[in-house]
Amino acid sequence: MKEDVFNQYVERVCRLSNITTEEFFSKSRKRNLVDARHLVFFLCSRRNILVVSIAEFMNKNGHDIFRTSVTHGIKSVANKLEEDNDYKIIIQDIERAVHI
Repeated sequence: MKEDVFNQYVERVCRLSNITTEEFFSKSRKRNLVDARHLVFFLCSRRNILVVSIAEFMNKNGHDIFRTSVTHGIKSVANKLEEDNDYKIIIQDIERAVHI
């Protein structure tokens, strides 16, 4: 069930970011892709998906990542939320759209 939530977040964030899932799980470090990944990590953490599980789901899709990178991404989005009200609205919209 947690993996279904993860996958729904990936789909929503990819649509919002105008990227493909292949790009999302690629090795690329382009800013827009990194931001999209960080957003998924943050959303998952708000649904109580463990960092180790998030890393496992990423690895399962071909993007090898360490737990520390996931934690960094979560903190990065949390910091953006404090500064940008528009970001809060985006997160709320995505959270409302994911059902499970």
